[in-house]
Amino acid sequence: MIETFISYLRFEKRFSLNTSISYQTDLLQLQEYLATAYQEKELSAATHQMIRSWIVSLVEQDLDSSSINRKIACLRSFYKFLLKQELVTNNPTTKIKILKTPKRLPQFVLENDMVSMLDKNEFKNDFSGGRDQLIIELLYGTGMRLSELIHLRVSQINLHERTLKVVGKRNKERVIPFSTSLVTLIDSYISLRKKELPETEHDFLIVTDRGERVYPMFVQRLVKKYLKVYSSVEKKSPHVLRHTYATHLLNKGAEINAVKDLLGHTSLAATQVYTHNSMEKLKRVFDQAHPKA
Repeated sequence: MIETFISYLRFEKRFSLNTSISYQTDLLQLQEYLATAYQEKELSAATHQMIRSWIVSLVEQDLDSSSINRKIACLRSFYKFLLKQELVTNNPTTKIKILKTPKRLPQFVLENDMVSMLDKNEFKNDFSGGRDQLIIELLYGTGMRLSELIHLRVSQINLHERTLKVVGKRNKERVIPFSTSLVTLIDSYISLRKKELPETEHDFLIVTDRGERVYPMFVQRLVKKYLKVYSSVEKKSPHVLRHTYATHLLNKGAEINAVKDLLGHTSLAATQVYTHNSMEKLKRVFDQAHPKA
């Protein structure tokens, strides 16, 4: 039952592998809870009371509200699927409500700190140095996700048009423009890669020193290394550079719908969170410049 649902998510709903694995884990956790607390092995037999009891147990374990809400979303999708397949006669999650979560503004790197990191940092004058610089520049210069960077291929880049194509969530493609400076950086990196790693058989853009496609931890460690030196931002991750990209665009007057498309958001609500950061900057400008402030 779980396997059929996961296959449905992967191949019909086009969920990412990571999301599908998370959903599978959630369902297995519920299954284990039902077996322990109610001696019930079938998820199809779960009632509203059983599921609510599981959620309460998660809250008592001090699990983050956003994580619990993801599990609730998983269960809603799962039981809707079972209902559609006529494997259950009612949906036990209908009256399950999501938990309130504190609003958190996205963290971002200040413009001066970002300029210092990119312009003053001396990347090594070799293949690994050029790759490291390109990773930072791509994440900040395009706002792409970590997974999109890892899967980016040389064939998806158009240096003449200054655009690249990425495959985002739900396998949705989008085209992102980039700066002239990135054209030079990408071109130099590709030439150096061909010289240093001529036997590379794939065309993934970012590779390790051995010519293999980079992996998430590789990029995470790299970004943390440079952010640690040049920024005091609390969270030091590739996604912070995505937040920084969006915040800086809006601070410079970019239209929010354009930023939404550049980020690959399906809903404007997901992009509007960045306007809070922009509004704080506007308030500071007002306080400093207006005679009546």
